[in-house]
Amino acid sequence: MDISAPLVAGLLVALFAIFTVIRAVRIVPQARARNVERLGRYHKTLTPGLNLVIPYIDRVHPQIDLREQVVSFKPQPVITEDNLVVEIDTVLYFQVTDPRAAFYEIASFLQAVEQLTVTTLRNVVGSMDLEKTLTSRDTINSQLRGVLDEATGKWGLRVNRVEIKAIDPPTSIKEAMQKQMRAERDKRAAILGAEGQRQSQILTAEGDKQAAVLRAEGNRTAAILEAEGQSRAIDEVFQAIHRNDPDPKLLAYQYLQALPQLAQGQGNNFWVIPSEITTALQGVSKAFSESLPPSPATRAKPAHDDEAASKAADDTAEAAQAAAEAVADAAEADRRPPRA
Repeated sequence: MDISAPLVAGLLVALFAIFTVIRAVRIVPQARARNVERLGRYHKTLTPGLNLVIPYIDRVHPQIDLREQVVSFKPQPVITEDNLVVEIDTVLYFQVTDPRAAFYEIASFLQAVEQLTVTTLRNVVGSMDLEKTLTSRDTINSQLRGVLDEATGKWGLRVNRVEIKAIDPPTSIKEAMQKQMRAERDKRAAILGAEGQRQSQILTAEGDKQAAVLRAEGNRTAAILEAEGQSRAIDEVFQAIHRNDPDPKLLAYQYLQALPQLAQGQGNNFWVIPSEITTALQGVSKAFSESLPPSPATRAKPAHDDEAASKAADDTAEAAQAAAEAVADAAEADRRPPRA
């Protein structure tokens, strides 16, 4: 009985010593930190790795995560400048940079960051209307980050980013926005259709203009070529006549051939016989009563041309007779009294 008491006492001392050593050793993981209080006052911050503290005198608080943390806050109702209530869902990215300040300067830094985000968000969005709120997410994010970073600096926090996940307007506003978007799309479609039709008409008019210009140029070229052809033909005829040395008898013969054509018209009840026709008849009569003088055309005429000359003389006589009949008919028509 006397032996067992010292053994138990020694066993208890050994257990106490082991427990004391265990409490004196603190292992802190990477990217973590633990604050130590000695006799109720802040003593130091344990860094990652093996750390020694004084048991029963030093108090080691729970570890603080030094990594960047992501916190998603539930949607918060916010009133815009035009008195519309929208639900805004935000996401916050922050990191603890000073474990001592994060533990001693604020009771719950996560709750403080959430409430500060909601308050700042209401202040920022309250100065904007709905349309500007929906289209100014980057502006809202930058303003929130500036205010939060300035306020949380003394808490040992650094706000890296603030993002707005969603902005949900009321159902009636959503329906009105959908109708407006549909009207805008219809308007753009109508404008595009009108622009396409206008462009098509412009291109068609340009094509018609070019075609008209080309047709006019073609007609001008054709007229020029036709005029040049007629000019060359007249010139050839004129040169041929002068080469053959015509005399007044040939012109008289041409007058006689033109008289029957003048009298063939149905409406020719009255027409004037030029004075040159009488001279032409006299010239023809004189031509048949006298022999033809020698000329380049009649000089050295071969014998086989006699038959052609006789035929030409017969044609000339017939033409003269037809011309005389036409003159007589015209004179008789002049003597008839006009119809009532």
